Amino acid sequence: MFCKRYFLLIILSLTMVGLVPAQTTRKQSAQLERPKLVVGIVVDQMRWDYLYRYYNKYVEGGFKRLLNEGFSCENTMLNYIPSITGVGHASIFTGSVPSIHGIAGNSWVDPVSGKSVYCTDDSTVDAVGVASSPKGKMSPRNLMATTITDELRMATNFQSKVVGVSLKDRAAILPAGHNPTAAFWFDEASEQFITSNYYLQQLPEWVKLFNATKPVEKLIENGWNTLLPINQYTESTPDDSPWEGLLKGAEKPVFPYDLKKAFAQDRSSFEQTPFGNTLTLQFARAAVDGYQLGQGGTTDFLTINCASTDHAAHLYGPNSIELEDVYLRLDRDLTSFFIYLDTKVGKGNYLVFLTADHAGANSEGYLAAHKMPTGLLDEGIAGTLKKRVEKEFGSDKLIARVGTFQVSFNNHLVDSLQIDREKLKAFVVEFLKRQEGILYVADQDKLAVSSIPEPIKTMAINGYNPQRSGSVVFIPQAGWTPSSYTKGANHSLWNPYDTHIPLLFMGWKIKHGALNRRVNITDIAATVAALLHIQMPSGCVGLPVTEVTDGK
Repeated sequence: MFCKRYFLLIILSLTMVGLVPAQTTRKQSAQLERPKLVVGIVVDQMRWDYLYRYYNKYVEGGFKRLLNEGFSCENTMLNYIPSITGVGHASIFTGSVPSIHGIAGNSWVDPVSGKSVYCTDDSTVDAVGVASSPKGKMSPRNLMATTITDELRMATNFQSKVVGVSLKDRAAILPAGHNPTAAFWFDEASEQFITSNYYLQQLPEWVKLFNATKPVEKLIENGWNTLLPINQYTESTPDDSPWEGLLKGAEKPVFPYDLKKAFAQDRSSFEQTPFGNTLTLQFARAAVDGYQLGQGGTTDFLTINCASTDHAAHLYGPNSIELEDVYLRLDRDLTSFFIYLDTKVGKGNYLVFLTADHAGANSEGYLAAHKMPTGLLDEGIAGTLKKRVEKEFGSDKLIARVGTFQVSFNNHLVDSLQIDREKLKAFVVEFLKRQEGILYVADQDKLAVSSIPEPIKTMAINGYNPQRSGSVVFIPQAGWTPSSYTKGANHSLWNPYDTHIPLLFMGWKIKHGALNRRVNITDIAATVAALLHIQMPSGCVGLPVTEVTDGK
């Protein structure tokens, strides 16, 4: 009996001893840790290789700081097509693909009305900060899934502040989500940042004060010359290459540029200079001050899109001195912004991720000059297709749109004329297959059984939203581009030059490192959710990058 009691006492003692560390651990982790501020920076049309092409000319505090202090996912890819702005921003912040989040393009054809719909159009709202303007009739209502910013708001019972900033409306609106504190974008006509009454009934005083300083006039005052002596831009083709586009008011695409002259002819030309990024980051800093982001008891979230990299690449091309100068100046602007955050929020108290919505192709002229595979698609392909369809089916209006490498039908007319939809699609597919420079063509409803190889097939499936995408998709040969881009460059295809993007994390709980396994753009929101211990967005198909999350 004694031995039995003694044995039971030993077991009970060991059990109680085992409970002590567990209780202590729970007490130690009772307070959930999160950063004071998350800053999501999307550099528009930034190719991954720009991190290294210009590396030796970057200063220590911008891209080099992200690479040398932070964690770089070197093989981050888009896992859908089309690779364009609205789709990219929606995919980054929802962790989802166009098939699910619904932003199937910058615009699409409404299947009922047959009219074009812009991705953030909202006729029920009006501009705030400027007289009634289409520029202000914008909201996130077309987005069909929540964002990581939405999930943060809900996780903190809407105590977290969320603000979206960009020159582009869609790039401010989609990242900020459905119920942010605010989203602001730039109105070229008034030279002011504005919003819509979806968010606010009037501009905050800090925005009014910022606009009142006339920052654009100050930024264009001295024109645009190269940051460094022009002979040091050895990573780029010579100034005045034949495939460069022309800034308004300029006689040749050469430095220096008279920005007052350009702005007088076209106010949007400001966005094709590096100073559009400077303005955006100045406004982002004002937003941190104005809303006291990172100063409260909950985590706040600031989304920033640097759009001038996209506008400049479209105009001048990715191998131009102009684009190199845009990146060198952005690098300096990021340096100043990070120093500001170090002071305002505290180094180590904020989490930054930097990525891109898509990348971009080389100019057709540049590729041809260097004997690379390239070509221009027939500029009359849409008109010829409509004529062939009219001859075969009785109306050229059956084709509503040929754009973003998709063919959209006027579904209402197709139905009213009792056209066999399957025959119409098959006719269009066969026509496009015979066109020079087109590699693959498919009926979007039959993508799964098409002869398109992976990963292109899955990328097309992920990008197909039946209510908003075209009925037929076509894929050009590598290096081929629409004939409208004889100058500058374009994007929207599956190729690595359009889909290989940077992804870097820095700051709060982020260890230094890099990985080369594939990461998808849809993994970004899942990774941020894991870092913040909040739910992933409602349509998220991505997975956390554990090499990043395990460092915290």
